[in-house]
Amino acid sequence: MSLSVEQASAWRDDGFVVLPNFVPGTQISALTDRIGELVDGFARSPGEATTVFSTTERTHSQDEYFLTSGGVIRPFFEEGAFDSEGNLQVPMDRALNKLGHAMHDLDPVFDNFSRTPELAALVSDLGFVDPLLLQSMVIFKPPHIGGEVICHCDHSFLWTEPQTVAGLWFALDDATVENGCLWVTPGGHRQPARTRFHLDGTGTTTDVIDPVPYDMDSLIPVEVEAGTLIAFSGLLPHWSAPNTSEDSRLAYTLHVIDDTADYLEDNWLQRGPDLPLRGFA
Repeated sequence: MSLSVEQASAWRDDGFVVLPNFVPGTQISALTDRIGELVDGFARSPGEATTVFSTTERTHSQDEYFLTSGGVIRPFFEEGAFDSEGNLQVPMDRALNKLGHAMHDLDPVFDNFSRTPELAALVSDLGFVDPLLLQSMVIFKPPHIGGEVICHCDHSFLWTEPQTVAGLWFALDDATVENGCLWVTPGGHRQPARTRFHLDGTGTTTDVIDPVPYDMDSLIPVEVEAGTLIAFSGLLPHWSAPNTSEDSRLAYTLHVIDDTADYLEDNWLQRGPDLPLRGFA
C-alpha cells in the first residue's frame, strides 16, 4: 500500500488525507515552467478568452465557452481582472482564475505528471477499481484578486451513481490561511450532497436537494507546503477564502471517477468521442 495505516484511517474517517512531499521540487519546477509557457501563449493570443469564473456569481455557468471546455484547455479569469470597460487591469499571470479542463490529456507535461505508478497506487488504495481521469485544472488564486470558492462538494458538479469522484489537489505553492488555503469539514463526507449542478437544455441548473447550508463553523484550515498532495472525497465539504495577500497560491487539481459507476449524461462536463476518458495507462 502507498498509504500508511494512519493515512488510510484519515481517508476513511475524515474524508481526506494529506501527503506531504508527494511532488519533488524538480516536478514542481517543471509544472510551473509549463504553466508559464501556457500563460505567455494566452497573453500573446487571448482569442475569445474573456470568461470570468466565479463560484459566488456563477456567470460562467450558462456560458458555452465554459460548458464546452471538458475536452480542451482554456483560460478563465478572476472577477477583479477587468475594469468596467473590459480591459485587463493586471498581467495575464495575475489575472487568471484557472486553466481547464483537460490538462491531463492534452498537455504532455501534465499528462506525464498525472499518469504515474505512484498515483495509480494511491488511487487504488483510495478504493478505486477502474479509475478514469475526468477533469484537471491549474488553479491560480492570484495575489489580491484570487476569489473565494464557496463551500461545496465535488459530487454536486461531477455526479456518478453511486458517488465515486475524488479530488487530488497538488500544492505548487505553499498554501496558508493568508493566501487562501483549503478548509475542510473532517467527517463531512458522510453527508449526502446538498445540491446538484447539471445541464438543462442549452444551459445549466442547480437542483437543491437539501436547503440547509453547510456548517461553516465546522471547517478547519489545511495549511500545506508546496509539494503536498491532498486527496479528498467527492462528498467532503470544502471552501477557500479570497487571496488578499501578496503571495500566489498555485495548485493543480485532478478529479478521478470509477468506471464501475455511471457518469450521468447531463453532467455539465462532457467530451466528444474523439477524446474518451482514460485511466492511468
